[in-house]
Amino acid sequence: MGFDAINLPESWHMVRIGDVGDVITGRTPRTKRPEFYGGDYNLISPADLDNGKYVITAHKKLTLIGFDECRALPKDTVLVGCIGNVGKLGMIFDERSATNQQINAIICNKNNDPHFIYYCFHNNRSRLEQAADKTTLPILNKTNFENFEIAVPPLVEQRKIAGVLGVVQRAIEQQEQLLQQTTELKKTLLHQLLTHGLRGEPQKQTEIGLMPENWEVVLLGDVFETQLGKMLSKKARTGNDPKPYLRNANVQWGYIDISDMLKMDFNEREKEKFLLRSGDLLVCEGGVPGRAAVWKGEINECYYQKALHRLRPKDGRATNQFLAYWLMFSFELQNLCGVAGASSTIAHLPEVQLKALPIPVPERSQQEEICDVVRQVDMRVDVLARKRMALSDLLRILLHQLMTAQIRVHDLPEVALCLDGSLP
Repeated sequence: MGFDAINLPESWHMVRIGDVGDVITGRTPRTKRPEFYGGDYNLISPADLDNGKYVITAHKKLTLIGFDECRALPKDTVLVGCIGNVGKLGMIFDERSATNQQINAIICNKNNDPHFIYYCFHNNRSRLEQAADKTTLPILNKTNFENFEIAVPPLVEQRKIAGVLGVVQRAIEQQEQLLQQTTELKKTLLHQLLTHGLRGEPQKQTEIGLMPENWEVVLLGDVFETQLGKMLSKKARTGNDPKPYLRNANVQWGYIDISDMLKMDFNEREKEKFLLRSGDLLVCEGGVPGRAAVWKGEINECYYQKALHRLRPKDGRATNQFLAYWLMFSFELQNLCGVAGASSTIAHLPEVQLKALPIPVPERSQQEEICDVVRQVDMRVDVLARKRMALSDLLRILLHQLMTAQIRVHDLPEVALCLDGSLP
């Protein structure tokens, strides 16, 4: 959404993008010339944008002779997607990059700070989308793009605003990097624990890979009871007292996402059959088959639909949490089970196939120890994800208020933002 220029401070003014700097539309070297492709130079497309501020690498690479067919762009050139996903953003990281024709690049003049202009586009993305021609493929042509107006303060204030927003964005990127590293650590840890155990026991080769000699391999259906949820129907979603239920989208690897819950009716018999208990293990039957998480009673009185399997132990030999970690290891990381429609068009994990999955069963105490170790990493992932979300919310609020002059950068207390992006 835009804002009324009348409400801007006197020192701010509306300018055309064409007056901010040189606007350059990229090009794609002829794809029938194989000698143009496969080198070390970036040919940036919209698929490479919106992945952090700087575009470090691109999906398509050019050789030097292919790169000579393009316009090399200087560092800090602002990139805006103008065909398809209008408004996708990035900045040039080095001078070994060019763009294709779906991107307009702005080389800012001496009166405008490129980082401020980048954030300005960030705040005006919805306006850019509205300005595009509404065809099958939305297009914001170069002329209309150059005539697009934005509000800018004097250069000194531009730099200060960009500096504040840059601190927060760098903190977000730091959290994302830590989150990626911790997630990779979890994958490595799962592989180590589920193939070697915790106690250095001798190993044996089984149908599902190496594991400690004293671990059993059993069929999942021998130690867990399984139950698919309620079949969906339009009629089932109506009524006077619909109840929340889980579907595939709510079950992620290792956690339940309750941010987008749907509701439908359940009769008394169905309530008894499909009511979730704290500790139930939910496994996706479709979507991403095998994806699993333990229900921890996140909300009261919740049910589940037919695209999910609900698992409960038949006896004390195996725990739901250990099985959830094993399914993550075997499906997501190793594809050991070779099921879940890996080679079919529609991924699918029917109940009969789920029950026939071979799974490892260590002693109960070892299962609990392994779960405790992995849970510590899960807690770290959760903390990092929450920090990233809080910083993203902060960036969104500051971006809008600073770019619309609702708050002025000189009014922000210096202690509000630390060098590492943390908040006091």
